[in-house]
Amino acid sequence: MSNNDWHFIANKAKSLVNEAAQQIKKSLKNERIVEYKSNPNDLVTEMDKQIESFFDEEIKKEFPSHLILGEEGAGKEISTLDGTVWIIDPIDGTTNFVHQQRHFAISVGIYEDGVGKVGIIFDVMADELFMAVAGEGAFLNGVKLPSLNEAIVKEALIAVNSGWIIKDERLISLVRDCRGTRAYGAAAIEMASVCANRTDAYISLNLSPWDFAAGAILIKELGGKITTVEGNELNLLKPSSICVAKPGLYEQLQSHYFNRK
Repeated sequence: MSNNDWHFIANKAKSLVNEAAQQIKKSLKNERIVEYKSNPNDLVTEMDKQIESFFDEEIKKEFPSHLILGEEGAGKEISTLDGTVWIIDPIDGTTNFVHQQRHFAISVGIYEDGVGKVGIIFDVMADELFMAVAGEGAFLNGVKLPSLNEAIVKEALIAVNSGWIIKDERLISLVRDCRGTRAYGAAAIEMASVCANRTDAYISLNLSPWDFAAGAILIKELGGKITTVEGNELNLLKPSSICVAKPGLYEQLQSHYFNRK
């Protein structure tokens, strides 16, 4: 039985996200220090590291028993989701942050024994905070979002990166059949857009857990579906493909495009 007070934890997480956003906004007038990780397209800035350190310190202070898994290295030794784990992307959409100074988000998913409890996505420059506590629906800037309606491929606006389309034939036929495609360049914002009914689905062939941990909680609260592209359950400790969609549309994607026999 959990002793966690999820409303207290959610409110603390929200205040940390707001404070982190202020730090990021203040930094925008300074020159970026940009490095790259695995390749020149995999960017990291001093702010990614600073914001993750900020979360790390504040969470340990307030919740010493909680664990943290973050993009910039926090919790690399974590091999199980036992206990309470915060899965954090300090700046999702670092390339947008560097090039455009917009279309990036702070993403925080809090899990207990592998079950999503609190999800927060903050589109910093749009000042849009998406938040969910398990079992209570999802909210945008404090206003409850409606459950997601059913959708079909031919009327769907689908978020997918053009780089994936040229690599996967299944996506080529899907792009031909749907109403249109969009790409924002930040997984958390792509998922929040489905939550806000701005797009109908989001597909990516390779994401890390911190990219989708918060969004998965929000999507489920609104009745949407989220799995790997092949329809398997997501593993929050490993990179994965992802298929997020409204009801009806998800089943159509699975049967007509991704799991054709």
